[in-house]
Amino acid sequence: MNTSIYKLLSQSLGFTEKQIEKTIELLDSGATIPFISRYRKEATGSLDEVQIGNIKEAYDKLCETEKRKKFIISTIEEQGKLSEELKQRIDSCWDITELEDIYLPYKPRRRTRAEIAREHGLEPLAKIIMAQKSEKIKTSAARFVTPEIPDEQTAVEGACDIIAEWVSENERARNTIRRCFEHSAVVHAKVIKGKEIEGDKYRDYFEWSEPLRRCASHKILAVRRGENEGILRVSITPDDDTAIERLQQIFI
Repeated sequence: MNTSIYKLLSQSLGFTEKQIEKTIELLDSGATIPFISRYRKEATGSLDEVQIGNIKEAYDKLCETEKRKKFIISTIEEQGKLSEELKQRIDSCWDITELEDIYLPYKPRRRTRAEIAREHGLEPLAKIIMAQKSEKIKTSAARFVTPEIPDEQTAVEGACDIIAEWVSENERARNTIRRCFEHSAVVHAKVIKGKEIEGDKYRDYFEWSEPLRRCASHKILAVRRGENEGILRVSITPDDDTAIERLQQIFI
């Protein structure tokens, strides 16, 4: 077992590395949580069932993360894009959200509008626009007009599709928008047309919105149930103006 996992668990759960190691050894040997808490106190430092359960849950998550890291490294390596710096960054990352952000630019993707624009040779134009050093964008775009790209406006629109993907895959941008969700997101629920009678028990949420930060957990659970039962249409959105302003601070 990777000893760094013991250290991570020790730091996050507040137990000693020895307690973590012995507990995981017992779990891996097939011992149950009740057995360990009752009969292996000398090995675990008298951890109770809840504490051992917390160790197991955190340990299982880290093991899944480790498997994911190996898959990501293998996938990027097959593309010939795995630098030593990138490999070290993936190896040292244990946050699954951050890990997926790192992987996103290398993730095999379906044929998006941005991918079609690249196939039409518009990535150089996207770089010109993104550099923000020219005010004559349509003049630059004229060089990219082809039978597939009939005019300058179409070329610019294709380049913007590529830029949109760059912004979407940018780690700093993604974290910025996550913070917008945390601070200003609003939950919206609306009844699906024709479901009013069937979903009468969700009547309070037929036309409802509330800031996410102030929304009680029982309300979130209710609208999620209504969504799962096909009664409500639910969305969570940040303040658009705030989100755009923060993205502009990064890219403009």
